[in-house]
Amino acid sequence: MTRLVPSTLLIATLALFALAGPSAHAGENVAAEIGYMPILPDAQLFVGLEDGSIAEAGIDARPVSFQNGPAMVQALASGQLDIAYFGIGPAMVARGKGADIKVVASNIIEQISFIALGELAPYFEDGEAATAFARFADDTGRPAKISTFPRGSVPQTVLDYWLDRRLEVDRDDIRVIAQGASQVQQSLLTGAVDGAAILEPVISIVQDRRDDARVVAGGERMFPGQPGAVVAVREAFIEAHPEVVERLVAAHAAATEKLRAGDDAAVAAVAEYVGGGRLPEAVVRRAIERSHDNFVADPNRIIDGTRRMRDFQSDQGTLAADLDIDGLFETRFFDALDTDADDD
Repeated sequence: MTRLVPSTLLIATLALFALAGPSAHAGENVAAEIGYMPILPDAQLFVGLEDGSIAEAGIDARPVSFQNGPAMVQALASGQLDIAYFGIGPAMVARGKGADIKVVASNIIEQISFIALGELAPYFEDGEAATAFARFADDTGRPAKISTFPRGSVPQTVLDYWLDRRLEVDRDDIRVIAQGASQVQQSLLTGAVDGAAILEPVISIVQDRRDDARVVAGGERMFPGQPGAVVAVREAFIEAHPEVVERLVAAHAAATEKLRAGDDAAVAAVAEYVGGGRLPEAVVRRAIERSHDNFVADPNRIIDGTRRMRDFQSDQGTLAADLDIDGLFETRFFDALDTDADDD
């Protein structure tokens, strides 16, 4: 993967970024509180922080780590963050609660997979997936214990969509436990749960350490076209510093191409943040390679999926039905970049 030739978009992006670098803005960089989670879907942020491209965009980055999306929603609602790298689910919740944010870029799509452990996994390998949980409950005399992120998050929403719309399972056969990323990982590693709807690098970590762990449903099966993590910027910040946001989106697109190419420096950057920087780089590399096709920067790609997710969350009661999806997105920065690529 490291031998891939950079795409036209990357070449155009880098050219634009070179023109819009430090020499293009006067004075000191703009201070920005940036919320994120130490997970793979926020990989572009880690690349940008480590290769200096976010600083070159004109941002004095002040990263703040969170364990889950709902906590970031609270921080956005209280005005503590200027920029957030988090799931589209919490982004919709934050916007619905009055946070003045706009999604300016996508990070990743179809990121959530379902991983099952030893007792549960065979029921998906032998028999219909729609009856796997019922057969497990009948044989063991208990519901399957499933871990995922808190209610309203992307993993929880995708899990519910899979269970209710794709499999149409009886919820009495399942017990869902809400946890943060590190807790989900620990629950899987210790066998405290039977499975989880979770993202990388947890999947790679668990499969690396447990021979009985199996991915029984990928993101495309659980919620086709599912939107994932995004970059959201406060509207006041966009209005005050549009040129900075333009350069940030250009840097984000360039980081996305580096991740898709398996760039060594990009992998090392992600390893500095994901899992608290304690994961072997080989595990991080495998997680990035497995996510190759999922790294997508274009926000236009996820608007329809976001609308479907809003409708489903509205049915669940976790989101207001009247949330304006078009108003949530600000695509002009990426669209200008894409036009440059097309013209190239």
